[in-house]
Amino acid sequence: MEIYSSIVSFFQQGGVFMVPIVVVLAIGLAIAAERWVYLSKTAVGNRMIWKKITPYIQAGKFQEAVNVTSKSKAAIATILTYGLHRTKNAARRDDIEKAMEESLMEVMPRLEKRTHYLATFANVATLLGLLGTIIGLINAFTAVAAANPAEKADMLSASISVAMNTTAFGLMVAIPLLLAHTVLQSKTTQIVDSLEMVAVKFLNAVEERKHQAQAA
Repeated sequence: MEIYSSIVSFFQQGGVFMVPIVVVLAIGLAIAAERWVYLSKTAVGNRMIWKKITPYIQAGKFQEAVNVTSKSKAAIATILTYGLHRTKNAARRDDIEKAMEESLMEVMPRLEKRTHYLATFANVATLLGLLGTIIGLINAFTAVAAANPAEKADMLSASISVAMNTTAFGLMVAIPLLLAHTVLQSKTTQIVDSLEMVAVKFLNAVEERKHQAQAA
């Protein structure tokens, strides 16, 4: 109960700027949670699709592979569908590779969507905290100016400690949002790297099948 009372007192003393900081925190956490779920599902979906179509690609059954990838909305399915369609009328490896690079450019915005807002919200929370503190200090000095000289020091120290609440809360919001931004960026980079690796594996498999066909 004491903890609850302390939190309520902390918010009440912080002033009106505590409210927009709470709003920033709520929106930031919602975005972080949504992005984490989306990226996690994407990573799992990519692994499942690749595991499913690898035997088809190794066997040169590209049509069967297309039938699988074209029915999936996974990022890896989009890239491989481009590559598989390109193998039908492209003789050179470079042509297939360019098609897959084009599809990767189409997929990346979906992976990076909204993540950059977290860094922005972290900065906004910090600035709102500083603004709240500055407004609080202005009000404190204005009130102290008309006070009894003997009470000025005590009033000023009390007012300053209250005004600093918004800066403290702004930093308490900004730090986890920055950490979430870093984690999500790292997860996004891992997925993009895995897509690039799969593209290389696919191109190598196609090249190998062509050499085997020519040798036969």
